[in-house]
Amino acid sequence: MKPIVTVSGLAARAGDSILVDGVDFEVFPGQVTALVGASGSGKTTSALALLGEHGDRVTLSGLVEVDGTVVVDSNGPTSADVRGRVVAYMPQHPGSALNPARRIGVGLRELARLHHPSVAEVVLEALRAAQLPDDRATLRRFPHQFSGGQRQRIALAQALTCRPRVLILDEPSTGLDSITRLQLVADLEDLTARGLGILLLSHDLELVRALAQYVVVLDAGRVISSTLPAVLDLPPAQGTRPGGDPLLQAMNVSASLRPRGRDTILHEVDLSVRPGECVGVVGRSGSGKTTLARCLAGLHERHTGRLTLAGADLPVLRKRSLEQNRRVQYVWQEVRGSFDERRPVDDQVARTAQRLRGLTLSDARAEAVATLSRLGVSAMIAARPPSRLSGGELQRAALARALLAKPDVLVCDEITTALDEHGTGLVVELLLELKAQGTALVWISHDLGLVSAVADHVLVIDAGRVVEQGPPSTVMSDPRTEVTRRLVRAARVGHEPPPPVLTSSSDLRSNLR
Repeated sequence: MKPIVTVSGLAARAGDSILVDGVDFEVFPGQVTALVGASGSGKTTSALALLGEHGDRVTLSGLVEVDGTVVVDSNGPTSADVRGRVVAYMPQHPGSALNPARRIGVGLRELARLHHPSVAEVVLEALRAAQLPDDRATLRRFPHQFSGGQRQRIALAQALTCRPRVLILDEPSTGLDSITRLQLVADLEDLTARGLGILLLSHDLELVRALAQYVVVLDAGRVISSTLPAVLDLPPAQGTRPGGDPLLQAMNVSASLRPRGRDTILHEVDLSVRPGECVGVVGRSGSGKTTLARCLAGLHERHTGRLTLAGADLPVLRKRSLEQNRRVQYVWQEVRGSFDERRPVDDQVARTAQRLRGLTLSDARAEAVATLSRLGVSAMIAARPPSRLSGGELQRAALARALLAKPDVLVCDEITTALDEHGTGLVVELLLELKAQGTALVWISHDLGLVSAVADHVLVIDAGRVVEQGPPSTVMSDPRTEVTRRLVRAARVGHEPPPPVLTSSSDLRSNLR
């Protein structure tokens, strides 16, 4: 079988820094090649080379050939343009691919007219393939009216609207609940059955095992000979709730998208978390988890009910005092837009301690560097602008930024979705340590298995309502509602043998024989 993509000796450098060195891989029609590696290992840099694209001050060399067209040669990117009908790219952070001022239907129809003006059904087909409703109401909504997982699927629909021959998927399961992730596997298998070649970039090892025929493992920009890393294995928490009065409490909270209670997306939710306790909130994508988190953080103003901190009313963010801002910190799912591209990341992390705790610049910077290092982001990497950090590195930097406030309550919204197993382990270890020191945690996630390993109490949300709650061991062993049973079943999907780990194009060709 002839490959549709051939990458040989790919190198990427930024000044004296080597980002990618001597990477080889191929993508075949109707098959999936996966690039696997820790955050910052060079996966995205390698994938973008298929489009001839690179970051600022980054130079490419080697050979990249797509569908018979040379995109990169020894002199760097050529003038060839393969974006669209040949190669489509779905980025890790869907917010960067969606225009917040345009309804999603406008963007999809524009892509359809550009690439396939004679095919009337291409937009609806793309929506269905991305597991989105193909009705008028969906097409008329703006990106902010979807959950993070739904925005991920909108970005996928945009890529599929081009009807490409090669699809690059950068962490496509980020933000998806376990049920939707299983459906994603089936849909991508259907796409490859039609002849589409897929280059999958992922730290989601279950997704890789389910889809990929070939795996290339990257470490520090180089292909290594290694087996797939082990899946993080954490035992369920015991579920013994600490005593004492609630520190943060939500009582009868409802929230809507529009004024006067129209389009209600959260219905009469109660939540309380005590010092040293972790409350997990789980549910499918679009169930209302992030809306609840934004209400707790004071960012969603169209809500009713009551929020309290240590018994005192907690207003919306713009009315909170500096001390209330310090005490309740929120780490959201899509972090890239929260960083200023003009300033180094470590300066932005340190700024939290200066503004909310009054630390000097030198003390704040020292604390920022130490916290980032604890989370696996080195001082050299943290000194770069946000565009030079991977999604996982930036996600950990956002967590470090919140931690420098020394909060009493930390609300975490899908903070491990962009992390590999090692990065997830570092985050879990640090949060458990903070919990033992008395920090109250609210962990919003679609990953019931991970939440059960950390939380003392779990709430399951479906269609904006709490449908089940209790100790994680009880919820996992004796789920009472259908949505919880489906989440539990999806979290317990057994491991399949990994596909072959390939380190060069010659390995790919010999494996095909």
